[in-house]
Amino acid sequence: MDDTSQRCQRERLLLALTSIPTASGKESRVIGFIERWVDDRPHLSLTRDDAGNLWIEPKNDQGAIAPGEASNAGPIVFEAHLDHPAFVVETVESPTVVSTTFRGGVLTPYFTDAAVALRRADGSSAPGRVIDTTPGKEPDRPLRTATIELDQPTDVAPGDVLTWDLEASTIADGLLCAPVCDDLASLVAALCAVDELTTPGNATDPPTSNVRLLFTRGEEVGFVGAIAACKLETIPLGARIIALETSRSYADSPLGDGPIVRVGDRLSVFSPALTAAVVRIAHRLAGAPERLVGQPTDTKKKTESTPDAPAPMPGFRFQRKLMPGGACEATAFGAYGFEATCVCLPLRNYHNMGDLDAVEPDAKAGTYIGAAPVAPEIISIDDFHNLVALLIACGRHLGAVEPLKDRLDKLYDQRRYVLDA
Repeated sequence: MDDTSQRCQRERLLLALTSIPTASGKESRVIGFIERWVDDRPHLSLTRDDAGNLWIEPKNDQGAIAPGEASNAGPIVFEAHLDHPAFVVETVESPTVVSTTFRGGVLTPYFTDAAVALRRADGSSAPGRVIDTTPGKEPDRPLRTATIELDQPTDVAPGDVLTWDLEASTIADGLLCAPVCDDLASLVAALCAVDELTTPGNATDPPTSNVRLLFTRGEEVGFVGAIAACKLETIPLGARIIALETSRSYADSPLGDGPIVRVGDRLSVFSPALTAAVVRIAHRLAGAPERLVGQPTDTKKKTESTPDAPAPMPGFRFQRKLMPGGACEATAFGAYGFEATCVCLPLRNYHNMGDLDAVEPDAKAGTYIGAAPVAPEIISIDDFHNLVALLIACGRHLGAVEPLKDRLDKLYDQRRYVLDA
């Protein structure tokens, strides 16, 4: 498959998945899509843990689960979450009025007279509007409640999902506009990367057995799926987890400048060694000269392709940022003792909140007047393809990256003589 055909194939998958409605605890339609995707790939195995999280791993030639490459390190796990902020029906008041909980973080002005739609399993929808809403209160009722009036009498039941009334996903002018980028766009990138890494005969490089996929539930209500995966021992000891996110873009983390190797969030900083290893691979892909600690800027080591490092990729770009606007599942994995970092796609209209930079100050102060605009989430298509490339490179080369401590030990051996003076 040539590069153009491969890009088109990945974009078709991106368009399909980011149009699927999903909510915390109600991720079944996305899960069904992924199950069908795995069914088409007999070399992969899918299981669920007791919390409903999905675990995908390659099989060996005999159909058994592949043990992973011989390595002192555990498997590489690409992780993403299956849910997005949405309304879930709790009670049906009448054929046109339902009481819902909103599972996710969205500021109050966006609910004012907002257009929503009931999303049926058969793909049809029924429009309606939010007529009343009350923010959640910790700890007893942490979720916002919203009363929704449907335009016409409709068959509706507790557990049904309603979303903002937005068009299906489209790609134009280098951008994906979708009802759900967070986190389904990053999830698609993980699927594409593992497809490339594990399919026999899919690439010039041999398939690898050391990558896994973990797709978690309930992230938008406090990453409870990720916590469950840790408590249930879904993730093997020694795993190196690259959590994937779709995170709010700021002025210093714009769309189009590449996926972001995220060094931390508002709660924690991530594994320094794993983060540094991912950054080093990203530098290699970008063809950037490598500067060692204590090395003058005019003597940077030229980046070269070696069997243990990816070749530079034309057009590859990446960013390295803290991204302090929210919390990430990498924080949960780190708290439970795993090596974890994060790579994210910069996102416009985070959680479908349009014009957020202007709305947020007054909304948080309680002084915003009127209805704030709900909008599709937007990512850069080039950022998406570069994320896929980075994950493929991590799957192939992360185990060969020299640990940071080893590099520092070498540096010490080379230059400790100055301490003897």
